[in-house]
Amino acid sequence: MAPAKPVAPRPVVRPVAAQEEVSGVPCPVCGTPNPPGRRFCRRCASPLDPAAQRAPLPWWRTIWPLRRRVRAGSGRWIRFLVILAVVLALCVGGLFLLPAGRALFEDTLDKLSGVKAVSPVAVHASAAEPGHPAKSTTDGLSNRYWAAPGAGASITYTFGRPFRMVDLIITNGASKEPEEYDREARALRMDMEVTSADGSVHHKEIDLADKAGDTTVTTGIDDVVKVRLTLGSVTGLTGNRHVALAEVEFFQRS
Repeated sequence: MAPAKPVAPRPVVRPVAAQEEVSGVPCPVCGTPNPPGRRFCRRCASPLDPAAQRAPLPWWRTIWPLRRRVRAGSGRWIRFLVILAVVLALCVGGLFLLPAGRALFEDTLDKLSGVKAVSPVAVHASAAEPGHPAKSTTDGLSNRYWAAPGAGASITYTFGRPFRMVDLIITNGASKEPEEYDREARALRMDMEVTSADGSVHHKEIDLADKAGDTTVTTGIDDVVKVRLTLGSVTGLTGNRHVALAEVEFFQRS
């Protein structure tokens, strides 16, 4: 007896479920209607209400702790206090750094700008030997000099209007010529007192080399109205010699 043939099972036809009708706002991307209350499309997952998305934070809100989003006003006082502290710190820093920054700016201008001479309107000395008055230090001739009896004597220059004194040049001794330099005694140190228009006084100690020639002294002082030079330690004061100062020149920015 022949074996039986296998019979394939007949396909079972399953009923197709009827598509559920959905009514609601269509998706702005694919147009599929979605039930009320959904936030994202049931087909393409696109946001159903793009207008409800949060706007990007401004750049200053991206810095911690300002970048934190708050709910119902929480944390706003913290952000306010942080901002207030930063503003106060900047103000205090600017208050302390402003004088230093201004001085640096003025010094830079002094170095980059040219200079021009400023002549005093009056010259007075506490003491002077006959034939060698104080005004000899401003006559432009280095072979004539002011002669003082010794250390402690002073010479004062008064100016007609305030100016920024960039520097001054001192020609010490009787002359800038080497053979004439040590003809008289010389000061090795001077104490400079500078008075500004507001009454403030600036002091500077000037050390002078014992050799013929000019010595440039950088100052950078604003609103100068008077300069006093007091002779300090001297050398060569022997016999009938006197302390000689040939020339003093003042300069401002051109």
